[in-house]
Amino acid sequence: MRLLLPVAIAAFIATPALAEEVTVALDWTPNTNHIGLYVAEALGLYEKAGLDVTILPYSDTASGTLVANGIAQFGVLSAVGFFTQKAAGADLVATYGVVQTETGRVVFLADREEIQSPKDLDGLVYGGFGSAWEEALISTIIKADGGEGSFETVTLGTSAYDALANRAVDFTLEVYTWEGVKAERDGPAQRAFRYADFGVPDQHTTFIGATGAWLEANPETATAFISATRAGYAHAVENPDEAADILVAASDGFLTDRDFVRASLEELITGNYLKGVDGAIGTIDAGKINAIGSFFFDAKMLRDGNGTPLADKPDFSAWYSNAYLGE
Repeated sequence: MRLLLPVAIAAFIATPALAEEVTVALDWTPNTNHIGLYVAEALGLYEKAGLDVTILPYSDTASGTLVANGIAQFGVLSAVGFFTQKAAGADLVATYGVVQTETGRVVFLADREEIQSPKDLDGLVYGGFGSAWEEALISTIIKADGGEGSFETVTLGTSAYDALANRAVDFTLEVYTWEGVKAERDGPAQRAFRYADFGVPDQHTTFIGATGAWLEANPETATAFISATRAGYAHAVENPDEAADILVAASDGFLTDRDFVRASLEELITGNYLKGVDGAIGTIDAGKINAIGSFFFDAKMLRDGNGTPLADKPDFSAWYSNAYLGE
């Protein structure tokens, strides 16, 4: 049966002169941040754009590393990973903003009545994930509320969520649209502080990107891929039930709780993450890039290939491009 695409979706898609194979590396196991990729694949949007797209399964190698080394043409990139790898010399360019606003937050159990504002986190135990971003982030939030920014860190990785539930740590960080939605459904009850309310710039927490060299050599293929991907995300926003079913089916058994996937997607939609309040889908905001890049620079998180903090703040306008969205 021939698939007829809505005009609004078809308008996003640009077809390259020649069909190309394109490989995409994920930044984590399949989740709703990736839903536009799987929707575009399932609806034949990549095929219509003349592309043969392979979505690589998540591996221990960072997606940015796979892209920088030519193993994948595109990768889903966390903002922290992208900025730090770029500063260290990786040829990476962000070409699509998966989310239009920050999805992370500081969380703690709802019954911790002694925690009323970030300064109350001073001296408590943080269950962390081992990145330099966490120290800069949390200390900034606490200091913005008048605290000292001092806390104890126990590096736990994803087991931090169990540790929080078991009261082995006092607070941690989570992606609201995934772990936060799960906690709201399954407990334990949480309260949270939004980063942007306490001195941390709002940001696109996830990008899709490629190398500058590949983009320069393959502009039509890049535009075909990004515009078809954008159409996939747009379709997911307008058709969440169908999109949730597609993601679950494409996860090869990794995602089994369809209701949870649907709830996560609902928050991404109603919270204006996948589609901004201004209607933007995939567009990278210059102000947000510069603000969070400057934050990383000031926190000395941006280091060269030798591990030395950059002496001069980069021109962040050269680190991204909206030229491939197909508008």
